[in-house]
Amino acid sequence: MARQELARFLRDRRAGLRPHEAGLTTTNTARRTPGLRREEVAELAHMSVDYYTRLEQARGARPSARILDALAQVLGLTPAERSHLFRLAGSTAPPGGNAVRRVRPHVARVLERLPETAAIVTDAAYGVAAWNPLAQALFGGDLARGTTNLARRRFLGRGRMYASSGAEEFGHIVVARLRRSADRYPHDPRLTALLRELQAGSEEFRQIWQTHPVHAPGHRTKTLDHPEAGTLRLNCDVLLVPEDDQEVVLITADPGSPTARALRTLARPAT
Repeated sequence: MARQELARFLRDRRAGLRPHEAGLTTTNTARRTPGLRREEVAELAHMSVDYYTRLEQARGARPSARILDALAQVLGLTPAERSHLFRLAGSTAPPGGNAVRRVRPHVARVLERLPETAAIVTDAAYGVAAWNPLAQALFGGDLARGTTNLARRRFLGRGRMYASSGAEEFGHIVVARLRRSADRYPHDPRLTALLRELQAGSEEFRQIWQTHPVHAPGHRTKTLDHPEAGTLRLNCDVLLVPEDDQEVVLITADPGSPTARALRTLARPAT
């Protein structure tokens, strides 16, 4: 636990927060500090003033996750600042209540800058949260409706399906990620509904779920039978967006290969 850094971080964030930003109403009485008072932070966080004062003076005991979450909420911390607060207190920040489904603008812009790479962003429940035009051409127009979920597509046949190698391995990858997500977001209603739907609709999903598979994102190759481009040999690589528990999947071809030429053809806008 980095007591001095934690104390400084709390003091700085408290000093920079105006009462109205924390939902407090103030009178015209002059305040000695423009930020929140220690007493106000302690009251809003449902903790004793003495304990909060000791935290700011680098004398407090290690705070619990409940205390840290309460302080993060009162101080209006961003997700990155919340994670930093937990690290200073010697803890790992648990995820929020629900999986993040919005894609950060800078991640979306990366997809736009890869015209010859098919790229999608999946959330913790394997919903496709963002994609670029080549991904849509490669995997089907139903991406454009913004409702595609790769777990439903894999186990329930929802959406445009092409024959491909690696389907069995991908099933285990999907279940491993969904198991992790179920532990991280036990109260996410959409994730809960998805798992219930997969359990009810797929014997294969139920069997794999019972094996407790473990898979880490990495490099994989597979072949895909595309109705227009023919048989494609594709490289799949995953980049993580850890603050949002999302994955950016980049699908490419070996330079100079027939698949690379086919992808360039798919990437050309229709005339």
